[in-house]
Amino acid sequence: MSAFKTFAKAGHWPTLFAAFLYFDFCFAIWVLNGAMAPFISESFGLTPAQKGFMISVPILAGALMRFPLGVLAQYIGRKNAALVEMSLIVAALGFGFFLVDSYDAVLAMGVLLGIAGASFGVALSLGSGWYPAKYKGLAMGIAGAGNSGTVLAVLFAPPLAQKFGWQAVYGIAAATMLLPMLVMALMAKEPPDVEHQSFRQHIGCLFEKDGWAFSLIYIVTFGGFIGLASFLPTYFHDQFKVSKIEAGQLTMLATLMGSAVRVVGGALSDRIGGVHTLSGVLLLSALSLVACGFAGGSLVLTTLCFMLCFAAFGAGNGALFQLVPLRWPLSTAVAGSMIGEVGALGGGFIPNAMGQSMQHSGSYRWGFLAFALLALVMLAMLRVVQIRWTRTWAEKGGRARVAPAQADEEPVAYQRA
Repeated sequence: MSAFKTFAKAGHWPTLFAAFLYFDFCFAIWVLNGAMAPFISESFGLTPAQKGFMISVPILAGALMRFPLGVLAQYIGRKNAALVEMSLIVAALGFGFFLVDSYDAVLAMGVLLGIAGASFGVALSLGSGWYPAKYKGLAMGIAGAGNSGTVLAVLFAPPLAQKFGWQAVYGIAAATMLLPMLVMALMAKEPPDVEHQSFRQHIGCLFEKDGWAFSLIYIVTFGGFIGLASFLPTYFHDQFKVSKIEAGQLTMLATLMGSAVRVVGGALSDRIGGVHTLSGVLLLSALSLVACGFAGGSLVLTTLCFMLCFAAFGAGNGALFQLVPLRWPLSTAVAGSMIGEVGALGGGFIPNAMGQSMQHSGSYRWGFLAFALLALVMLAMLRVVQIRWTRTWAEKGGRARVAPAQADEEPVAYQRA
């Protein structure tokens, strides 16, 4: 308890709380169409391919909007950027409430929901900006725990859609966004740390082999998390004929596991090394995805497999970002920003791939097997590149080298998790 009090006094905890709440609500809005996909699909009689594409659109849009929001934050401040973003989200949800009445309009709404997916970098930077270097990791972990907003979406959106209609949920969501806006306006203070990054700096890590290695692995861990979390309500409803509300509740079990285990992945990486942890994560992801593909006849077994799969994704997210500051100690924020965008962008293709699998083969199995194969390819790549990593910037297994850390004093402005 005394350690937590020390941490709280080291920074500005009201800003950290405001950042967490902001990200939590934004993440819930980002996956809202996925949570309501069974209702939307029923309204318009969508094919499996159309369902998958509809769910993919907000994820892809959110990934592409992250950098523009980060640039805006550099000019007007992170607190003001967050308030502007939440205002735009309320306006977008108003569009959904009043004007969405066709499949094309749902796709347009998906693009607008992508605004909410841009929040992650600003939230982590805002929440951790008041804390000294030794506490930034914990502060970013607390702010990043807002990805539990997925749980809010799949738990509350289906019953609300059942009672009031799915279009009405957009209006209800707009009203709930007023809470984090109010907390942000009254409690948050702009941090003193400043980091400006040009577009060239932002994409710089993609001109390096390691940048691509990290980004491709993150497609499996974070891309798998956001992609499957958005798709699972549709999968459970179509595959097992459970009610739309039950599909959301089953999805909640998996996503909650992923959010909770993320912290464990980071802690385990500190102990045994990020490379060792990621190796186990990628193997477990592949095995659990194969199990999901072949367990389609049993609801209980499938749910357990998804919980195991999401636990691996969550641990992988924590493990990968234990390695990022070791590889890019003087540009952690910039590298993490780009890696996060590529991971989210890759995740946007997962629901679409699942829909195409069902459309053309009559089964989701091939979608799961293809994703499992990707995880195994990334595992093979990791085992090759880690040889060079442990010779240049990391200890065996991916642990931090014992050396003066210049990056300890570096403000972390836009790191992804």
